[in-house]
Amino acid sequence: MTQFLPPNLLALFAPREPIPFLPPAAKLPHEKKNRGYLGVGQFLSMFEDPSETPPPKKVETREERLERRRRERAEQVAYKLEQEIAVWDPHGIPNATSDPFKSLFVARINYDTSESKLRREFEVYGPIKKIVLIHNSVNGKPRGYAFIEYEHERDMHSAYKHADGKKIDGRRVLVDVERGRTVKGWLPRRLGGGLGGTRRGGPEVNLKHSGREDNERERERYRLEREAAERERPSGRNERERDHRDRERDRDRDRDKKRRSKSRSRERKRRRSREKADPDIEEVVDREDRNRGDRDRDRDRRDRDRKRRRSRSKDRERKRDRRDRDRDREKDRDRRDRNAGGDEYEEKVRIKVEPPDDYPDYSDNHYQSSDFNAEPVKYEKDEDERLK
Repeated sequence: MTQFLPPNLLALFAPREPIPFLPPAAKLPHEKKNRGYLGVGQFLSMFEDPSETPPPKKVETREERLERRRRERAEQVAYKLEQEIAVWDPHGIPNATSDPFKSLFVARINYDTSESKLRREFEVYGPIKKIVLIHNSVNGKPRGYAFIEYEHERDMHSAYKHADGKKIDGRRVLVDVERGRTVKGWLPRRLGGGLGGTRRGGPEVNLKHSGREDNERERERYRLEREAAERERPSGRNERERDHRDRERDRDRDRDKKRRSKSRSRERKRRRSREKADPDIEEVVDREDRNRGDRDRDRDRRDRDRKRRRSRSKDRERKRDRRDRDRDREKDRDRRDRNAGGDEYEEKVRIKVEPPDDYPDYSDNHYQSSDFNAEPVKYEKDEDERLK
């Protein structure tokens, strides 16, 4: 079929011209004549002496570079701290309080709290002589702590004891004594000192709370008391079962309410249809509505009684559980006493002491009446047999 194509299309299928042959520029490797490969012995004299070889250059890895930079920064920070500690003088601070033993340190203050607000809050412990609010030296913003100087030292001690944790403008402040001029060798937080352990190092050594030492002791005591209360708390099996029963009861109550609402809606639709069909049926519908209202009130009354009975049963269960726990605790105490006492332990038996009877002994006599003050009346033996 290609012979019927026009010449311009046949030219597309025509073969190319053959590649012209060119002789190689050099001989092929297998055509060359060579002497083969030789050793390097004749070239050993050209190598340098090993004693003159320079040492290999060590390349620093990424981890080593990061460690080196971290170490350099730590050294710079330590050097800077040493310089600041050398020139730091707590007694030369301008605008400081006059007497450090009458000064109170207040931290964690709200930035919007004013000096007058602090004065109103801390004047309840005694007359205040001076208040120094610390501000940033660069932008003038408050730093969140202040020093309050009282006129009497006893007022400062009272504020130190009672004002710690006081809420001012939505924040609980921390109260401590001034330690910069009263404690020897004291350093502020910015120089590596201060109280608390939030800046000791990594998260494994840092503490989540900072403050004065008595707060640490209070937190430790609170933690121990909470652990003891958790150990003494009974198992929550009964509580879980009670919660499960309450949830089942609430689910059933919701299901009943939905069913009643659906039945009421169906009855309402049926009543409307009957009213449309017969206008004289209104009296019957009113009677049905009154009966339905009575039934609803009875149902509500039954629900209230059921709830009251359930609450009483819950109270009885709680009392029973408390009584069982007391009994178990008493048994454990007796067991510990028995183990501690050994053979000398004696079981504690409580005997109810009854008052002695003050009736005389009339076992040999027969009485005709129940009056114990009456004279005894004796019967003959044959009369007793006849009465039998």
